[in-house]
Amino acid sequence: MASATAALRGGLPDRYLIPEDIAALFGVPLETVYQWRKKRTGPPGFRVGKHLRYDPSAVRIWAEQRMADDIAA
Repeated sequence: MASATAALRGGLPDRYLIPEDIAALFGVPLETVYQWRKKRTGPPGFRVGKHLRYDPSAVRIWAEQRMADDIAA
């Protein structure tokens, strides 16, 4: 039986994330998340109908790549 709280996987929830989750995770305004999507510079997202969702694994990979790029610079 699943617990009431979502299991964590690498510090991220074990569920698809919503734009508000991404904004809270990175400490940026929600509008920034939408601008990242529009400019294709943020974590990869996908649509479920009209709803935008993010795979936690893809977000983690995106963040790790940004950190690696920053260290290499």
